[in-house]
Amino acid sequence: QVQLVESGGGLVQAGESLRLSCAASGSIFSFNAMGWYRQAPGKQRELVARITTGGYTNYGDSVKGRFTISRDTAKNTVYLQMNSLKPEDTGVYYCGGFNSRSTWGQGTQVTVSS
Repeated sequence: QVQLVESGGGLVQAGESLRLSCAASGSIFSFNAMGWYRQAPGKQRELVARITTGGYTNYGDSVKGRFTISRDTAKNTVYLQMNSLKPEDTGVYYCGGFNSRSTWGQGTQVTVSS
């Protein structure tokens, strides 16, 4: 079973950028799609960005134009470039891999101060 490990979270100020990484222990093409989700305290987990094996991407409405999902197939890694961060982007960011089942990483904390 392919495992996922996130990294790159941290504390930044509003307007700054961060890049999250999700390293897979095997081929990312073992999944039909991979994505980033986030969960803020007291809220449900929500979609941030998703990419299919064919390269199709989709984003949550609140991050469109600011965040970009990409992948490096040679490194079996998916990235989330986050620009113009806002305090409301604060939360735990999870990387997920999806086929007949869902596989999740342990999450990485992103905190954006105003």
